[in-house]
Amino acid sequence: MLRFLKLYMDSSQHKQALAVLKSQFGFDQFRKHQAEVIDDVLSGRDCFVLMPTGGGKSLCYQIPALIREGTAIVVSPLIALMQDQVDSLKSNGISAAYYNSSLDAQAAEQVLMQLHMGQLDLLYVAPERLMNEGFRQQLNSIPISLFAIDEAHCISQWGHDFRPEYAQIGQLRQAFSSVPFIALTATADHATRQDILTRLNLHKPQLHVSSFDRPNIRYSVLEKKQPAKQLIAFLEQRDAKHESGIVYCLSRKKVEEVSSLLVEEGYSATAYHAGLPAETRQRVHQQFIRDELNIVVATVAFGMGIDKPNVRFVVHYDLPKNIEGYYQETGRAGRDGLNSEALLLYGTQDIMTAKYFIEKVSNEEQKRIENFKLSSMVEFAEALTCRRSVLLNYFGEPHQKSCGNCDVCLNPPKLFEGKVAAQKVLSCVYRLEQSSGHNYGIRHIIDVLRGMDNERIRDKGHSQVSTYGIGKEYSADEWQSIIRQLIHLGYLYQDIQQFSVVKLTDKAGEMLKGNIEIELAKPRNKAMRASKTRKTSNVNKAQKEDLTDAQLGIFESLRELRRDIADSEDKPAYQVFGDVTLVEMAMQLPITDEGMLKITGVGEVKMAKYGFEFLNLLRKF
Repeated sequence: MLRFLKLYMDSSQHKQALAVLKSQFGFDQFRKHQAEVIDDVLSGRDCFVLMPTGGGKSLCYQIPALIREGTAIVVSPLIALMQDQVDSLKSNGISAAYYNSSLDAQAAEQVLMQLHMGQLDLLYVAPERLMNEGFRQQLNSIPISLFAIDEAHCISQWGHDFRPEYAQIGQLRQAFSSVPFIALTATADHATRQDILTRLNLHKPQLHVSSFDRPNIRYSVLEKKQPAKQLIAFLEQRDAKHESGIVYCLSRKKVEEVSSLLVEEGYSATAYHAGLPAETRQRVHQQFIRDELNIVVATVAFGMGIDKPNVRFVVHYDLPKNIEGYYQETGRAGRDGLNSEALLLYGTQDIMTAKYFIEKVSNEEQKRIENFKLSSMVEFAEALTCRRSVLLNYFGEPHQKSCGNCDVCLNPPKLFEGKVAAQKVLSCVYRLEQSSGHNYGIRHIIDVLRGMDNERIRDKGHSQVSTYGIGKEYSADEWQSIIRQLIHLGYLYQDIQQFSVVKLTDKAGEMLKGNIEIELAKPRNKAMRASKTRKTSNVNKAQKEDLTDAQLGIFESLRELRRDIADSEDKPAYQVFGDVTLVEMAMQLPITDEGMLKITGVGEVKMAKYGFEFLNLLRKF
């Protein structure tokens, strides 16, 4: 067991954590918020951590697990994800195991023996296994350093991936009152966050909320016309035959069709969905993370099991059911921080299909939540403002400037002076609330603005408000675009907990007073276009533009060595070294142990295992 508390007893917690970060993981400094979270957990405080995919959530509990006495119990929803994380930890010299239904009786007994003998720093378990009475009794007899609840949004009915087996985890807080709990997720809006905190019974939790922004991901949307041809054109544009990517489809049938199409076009691709045998799914997963397979066409079931840093693109062949799912799935791209792309193919038929399945939901509250989330996803797909702003504002993170890395910003729509239109909308929302004491949805606001004569307006007496009929110059679709832009820009918000009614924000007051000028986008008649991207090599796509031709050759040689080592050890290549590390080696050309240890991603453990071979290669250049 690694017990760094004993090794660094005279140092501060921060120095202890930094020492572990460098020696075990090869990094010199923490990312934003990591140090604060780790300090709280080391001090025994409960934490709620919201970080984007690829933001380094795992280190927030892995490092405390190596410093605090006892074994860390990590709750994870997917077997594949557990296996990947345990393998990665072992490659860094850390004692870890998983305990789930994939183990036979002998292997499960071996894990429990290691647990009771104090030989494990981290044990990953499925939520249903954790709530088993017999297993909980075994936990009572061992020292536990912390509980980490990964993918914590699964506990919330407001979340996009509610799992009933997560619902009872909150009972553990009282049973293990002296053990710190850390809940982690990459996707949770305000309602989901509050639900997580309540259901887990966290004790005075420290809240750590990072930016949702993934600046290295380019977001694009294409109107779905001939999706098969559009997908192939996208892949050809990227020169994607040597890149890793995921194509998401909503149905198993479509997964099979798209997979067959890609194979016919000469791509290394295969299908993945729940209808395939378990051994087939496991084989596909292993081939993908080991770079033996380039493209996986999958249902969303494939998403949470991916711990692969060099996925360069994610394509949604169909409209996702909610923004949380879309954000999490696109977040599989570019976890190493290098340039990646997310393409969404969107058509009105997708909305009809999604609504069909929502109508089958028996719980009316759940149906309302899902309809709201679908509506928000449609707003993103039809957005005429920066897509990154739409995403971030949805999660409660203000973002108004153009990102320069989405199709809207790279190919901006025509703008018009929108101050008067904005004031009409905001004034209408205000007058309706004043007249009846209630707020209303987008459709009703538009009907009032356009002076429509319908039963609801007559019943509410809204033909008498001063804003009735003041917006006849715009069509219903145009007003809908304007209102959605005002939501994205933070002047309005939709309250999901009150039937998605539209309300004014504090910011709206300045607009109503005439103190703010605003430009809005003219609707494109739903003709969405992806940004024009020149065809470049996959190396350039991965932010290696700064490498000279000679350095590119060195990089490729380093990749070949990494591939040989990974094959000999029967592990994914990224568990040897990631692309970012190889790029830095190619640029810095270290020739000594000291120089190699300064490279990002090279720690003492990997230096001891792989340093000799990589230095030998680098000394040849």
